[in-house]
Amino acid sequence: MTVTKTETLLKALLLITLLTTAQNYTAMAQEKITQTAGRTQLGEFAPLFAELNDDILFGEVWNHQGLSPHDRSMVTIATLVGKGIIDSSLTHHLQFAKDNGVTRTEIAEMLTHIAFYAGWPNAWGAFRLAKEVWADDTACDNGKAAFQREMLFPIGEPNTAYAQYFIGNSHLAPISTEQIPFNNVTFEPRCRNNWHIHHATDGGGQMLVCVAGRGWYQEEGKPAVELHPGDIIHIPANVKHWHGAAADSWFAHLAFEIPGENTSNEWLEPVTDEVYDKLGR
Repeated sequence: MTVTKTETLLKALLLITLLTTAQNYTAMAQEKITQTAGRTQLGEFAPLFAELNDDILFGEVWNHQGLSPHDRSMVTIATLVGKGIIDSSLTHHLQFAKDNGVTRTEIAEMLTHIAFYAGWPNAWGAFRLAKEVWADDTACDNGKAAFQREMLFPIGEPNTAYAQYFIGNSHLAPISTEQIPFNNVTFEPRCRNNWHIHHATDGGGQMLVCVAGRGWYQEEGKPAVELHPGDIIHIPANVKHWHGAAADSWFAHLAFEIPGENTSNEWLEPVTDEVYDKLGR
């Protein structure tokens, strides 16, 4: 296949736009950590300790490059539980970890792992505190809040405009309207769109960049492909296909509509439970 200058430029623009947008969201997600608890609680009694706590430990160490706040929270909690510190200071760091993007699933897995090394009673005590901190991440939101903390891009609003072409619930978040517009599409577990075709007489098609969760993509006459964060799917024009979430996972991808001539989208029949369930979880 011959790659034209236009196609090369298009790919470069897609990459630049995606990287720029990701950097903007990363900057928003990793704002500088500040702490005032030291001065608030011990400023008069122990001003030096308060300064070291607020300015050095949190002001410098927690903001130092090399580890994300998410990972520093995981390390800190593991250390505290390992030392048997399961009091209010652990509660503070559990809440801090949640604010830093540690999910309910991650904290449960980590404390279960720690139990074998730090002691069963310590893990039990930590679990009691963690349940309170993550109490709002219950089944009532079907894991939406936890999934959002795993993802760089917003979930967005219910995708009501295209709901008739989906089985299950999906969400749509416009990410950029400049240069090459693209959206973040989020699928709840088992949600998938109908078979469809991106028509074009020249160019056209779609590109998917997977950003969170686990999902599926399938072209007519070919096996389904399991999708994970970082996977990129190039969908040629005029090819019948569908994509959506795995049965036990939320899933999100960025969707880029590739410019072309005489482009249109044709929605076809749903992906039946019989077809979908053959994929497994």
